[in-house]
Amino acid sequence: MKKLAFIGAGSMSEALISGIVGSKMLNGEDIFVTNKLNKQKLQTLKKKYQINYSYNLKELVEDADAVILAMKPKDVKEAINEMKVYLSKNTLLISVLAGVSIKSLELLAECTLPIARAMPNTSATVGKSATGIAMNKHVNESQKQFILNIFETVGLTTVVEETQLDAVTGLSGSGPAYIYYLVEAMEKSAVEIGLDRQIANELIVQTLKGAAEMLSTSSKSPEELRRNVTSPGGTTEAGLKVLDSFQVQDAFIQCIKEATAQSKRLGNALSEQLKISN
Repeated sequence: MKKLAFIGAGSMSEALISGIVGSKMLNGEDIFVTNKLNKQKLQTLKKKYQINYSYNLKELVEDADAVILAMKPKDVKEAINEMKVYLSKNTLLISVLAGVSIKSLELLAECTLPIARAMPNTSATVGKSATGIAMNKHVNESQKQFILNIFETVGLTTVVEETQLDAVTGLSGSGPAYIYYLVEAMEKSAVEIGLDRQIANELIVQTLKGAAEMLSTSSKSPEELRRNVTSPGGTTEAGLKVLDSFQVQDAFIQCIKEATAQSKRLGNALSEQLKISN
């Protein structure tokens, strides 16, 4: 791959550009980016990563090996309508747009293309994303490796069937917010029991890091790890009993199921808006 174009210059595009340039996967001169109106953002990205920007779609897309769609989902129809004349049958389209199906992209492009959908999360900005990726049958092995290489610059990747992407969205796409929600509660409780908020935050963050490392490196299941911390009659057991009394585990399960269902609803609504049936 020699040229990569980004349509959209938001936080996810910047995270990917930072990962790609930082890993030396591509040189900055091989990366092109555009957005609808914010030229100052494009100038900032150019200065920071030594990349190129342009509002000329022909210059951006015509000879690009891959194009990453990172605009707002509602703008995808207009964007593809404007660029499709410059796409070739070998142009790899990579979408990070929630709810926009591969079939929708194929029909909007009005030609047979290799297409991938990726669902990273906001932790990509610190190189710790968990990204699910689905591809159509036209993606060849070289392109598949290129896609994986891109998202591995910002974290872990896993290839899934497209039908599983709503579940990925509900689990890891929205997952950081669930963790932040938990940390909010832990901070509030810490203040109520007499700890300074800053000290509490440091303790909580380190606790999360340690628990994540244990989950990552231990051969034991989460249930086993939890039981190892939970001594009969001890403080952890007392706390967990309260969580059980409020059915917190069930609440988290329903939370993820509902987020997954909402991802499906949004995708169906967007497809209908685009007048495309999935």
